[in-house]
Amino acid sequence: MPTKQDIEAILKTIPDPEIGISIYDLGLIYDIRIDEETNVITIVMTLTTIGCPLFNMIAEPIKERLKELDDVSDVIVELTFDPPWNVDKMTPEAREELGLGP
Repeated sequence: MPTKQDIEAILKTIPDPEIGISIYDLGLIYDIRIDEETNVITIVMTLTTIGCPLFNMIAEPIKERLKELDDVSDVIVELTFDPPWNVDKMTPEAREELGLGP
């Protein structure tokens, strides 16, 4: 079964379709759960706005890429808006790339 670090490394390569920065660096990933009994990975994530229509465009690459890992039987992507996303959730590198400072 992959580790949380393995999963994070993949999430860091999946770009937000509008911004082009990884969903991980944008702070959209709230939780990574690994069920070692069922080999299911659950990703709890948010979007930058409640009305954002891009959830499927983000969730599908997550599922596809994580299912490529050894021993993963399924990937579930849960959407939450609690707590709401804000720029403070971004990594310093992502804020700098967007010109928001470190």
